[in-house]
Amino acid sequence: MQERRASALVVEGGAMRGIFAAGVLDGFMRESFKPFDFALGVSSGSTNLIGYLTDDYQRSYRILTELAQSKDFIDPMRGLLGGHLCDVEWLWRTSYNTIELHFERYQSGGVPLYVVTTRVDDGAPCYIEVNAQNLHQLFPASCAIPIAFRDFSEVDGIAMTDGGVADSIPVLKAYEMGARDITVVLSRAQGYRKKAGRSMAITRRILSQYPKLCDAIEARAERYNATIDFIHAPPDDCKVHVIAPPEGFPVGRFTRQPQRLDIGYNAGLRAAFDHIDNYSNV
Repeated sequence: MQERRASALVVEGGAMRGIFAAGVLDGFMRESFKPFDFALGVSSGSTNLIGYLTDDYQRSYRILTELAQSKDFIDPMRGLLGGHLCDVEWLWRTSYNTIELHFERYQSGGVPLYVVTTRVDDGAPCYIEVNAQNLHQLFPASCAIPIAFRDFSEVDGIAMTDGGVADSIPVLKAYEMGARDITVVLSRAQGYRKKAGRSMAITRRILSQYPKLCDAIEARAERYNATIDFIHAPPDDCKVHVIAPPEGFPVGRFTRQPQRLDIGYNAGLRAAFDHIDNYSNV
């Protein structure tokens, strides 16, 4: 009999593009599909995952289609005037207070969640296990897009920012942690390759006090594309299952049109059911 291999679930971020992962994870919940030993999430991928690991069906959908519609969350004028374009602290706090999160189910579920953040002082990725003491620091920190969110959230006294800066899709980390069966939920269609940013001069001027963080931002595309290469050509002892939005996916980072969000969510549901069918037939 073949020995069972450690299994991990990795979910990419992408702000409002996270509606696809919300659909995927709700589809998993509908089918009671949870064959994973641990999970890694980045930015909105981490908040999607905590809803999945607490079995709070459609919690992430409600956050993105209800609370994220508020100008308290996204306000371009506020961003232009020097405030937060995206106030992730407000969104986390309000969602926690208004949409129930059964955190005790996560604590008793036996599937740890590691949230990715980027350390501001050196641009390095951090992979921190969620617990009752750090969740209110950790989730906003992982979601805090530099410049779009003007502050740096602290986790245990250390300034952190968007986990996607240092490790957008932590599949290699999952492999290093022992996973040999990895399911990854992407927020871009298959075949997407990240292009180098064109506004690094502006970024470096705004973040001039944080040169190592700027280096990490500048190197992001190269790291992202190397991860995509790993996903499509993993080591011989590893199987990677990819769940990705379809071509022409109509949701962007800051999309808030309800019809487009519903299309994205339903695409995630369909992808989840297809994945479960294929997974059970392997």
